[in-house]
Amino acid sequence: MNIIEKLDQEQIARLTEGKTIPVFTPGDTVRVFVKVVEGTRERLQAYEGVVIARKNAGINSNFTVRKISFGEGVERVFPLYAPAVDHIELVRRGKVRRAKLYYLRDRRGRSARIAEDLAANAKAREAAAAAKKA
Repeated sequence: MNIIEKLDQEQIARLTEGKTIPVFTPGDTVRVFVKVVEGTRERLQAYEGVVIARKNAGINSNFTVRKISFGEGVERVFPLYAPAVDHIELVRRGKVRRAKLYYLRDRRGRSARIAEDLAANAKAREAAAAAKKA
């Protein structure tokens, strides 16, 4: 491991203290809670949509979330380790066979739907039940 990678890992460890980032892939529906500052007040704003891209680049990792807001498609790129991102919730797992889902930009309605990955959801429920028992 060279010096740059070591510094990268240290920064990631510092930024993720107390945070748990769920494992998610393109096709999954996530809810991202972003810290929004309005004057002197700070609040959390939820942004829910489908992950259409993910870039893993150490400290510069990011992911793109697409949602339909008032009939318009809206995409937002979130840095994975940004202090403004409070936490990320995994809403549902999608079953896709592509790493980048840019083709969803051209689709509307039913053709833009992503099949749910029922096997992954069942495993997640079983793991949650096992953790609850322990």
